[in-house]
Amino acid sequence: MKKLAVLEKLDSVAIITMDDPSNANANSTKKIIDELCDVVSDVNADPSIGAVIFTGAGKVFSSGGEIQLMESYQPMDPIDVRAYYQHQGIHKFYRQLHQLEIPTIAAVNGPAYGSGFGMALMCDIRLAAARATFTMNFAKLGILPGDGGTMYLLRAVGHQEAAKIMFTAQTVDARRAKEIGIVADVFEPQDLMSAALQLAHSIASHPKRNMRLMKRLLRHAHTTTDWEAYVDLTVSMQALAHHTPEHREGLRRLREHVAAKKKSQTQETQR
Repeated sequence: MKKLAVLEKLDSVAIITMDDPSNANANSTKKIIDELCDVVSDVNADPSIGAVIFTGAGKVFSSGGEIQLMESYQPMDPIDVRAYYQHQGIHKFYRQLHQLEIPTIAAVNGPAYGSGFGMALMCDIRLAAARATFTMNFAKLGILPGDGGTMYLLRAVGHQEAAKIMFTAQTVDARRAKEIGIVADVFEPQDLMSAALQLAHSIASHPKRNMRLMKRLLRHAHTTTDWEAYVDLTVSMQALAHHTPEHREGLRRLREHVAAKKKSQTQETQR
């Protein structure tokens, strides 16, 4: 049976591709959610992985909610719909994605609608193809953005832009998405994955355990208002990092660099 969530590993980088082009890579069906949860769990447990790229097959990143699935909710009790979301639907995957400790990159190769947009927003860094678009289309469908992606939208663009995107359900093109902070950079479609891989390999080249702690600090900074508690957390993590072999190796390289620079400066002075 064809996999809808395909995992590929290139050295210390994992690429997770939503591969259901006939369904516009909808990320809401039970099959793709189960598969996404499985591959994310596998990657999270692999200490050799230093960065993860999410993308879509073909020319669409993800259409988000599937029409047939949304129609199936109509005869259901709202409490049952809520339970489905949490235990079998998009919330199941979003919890898994939120718990992913490894730095993530969304390579948005085309349109990202609804929960597909939300999925991209949950990634640490977003790169887009020039043909990519972003739409929170819930208002047009007469429902609410129930996937949690709006929290990340607010963090990315601020209240005013987030309100405009949500209330109007207008499509944001790649150029505008970069202007307001939805994406970090825009590339021609044929260059997107090479740019994402270059960035991912750059991240993965650093000590992987430290990167996981660094991501945790960034995530916690978004959710806390207790400055003293946050600083205490950062100091505790820093203390742990001081005793890692990766830090000792970093100090060794730094000492060598400083010594070589001093030697070069001395030789230059003697000339």
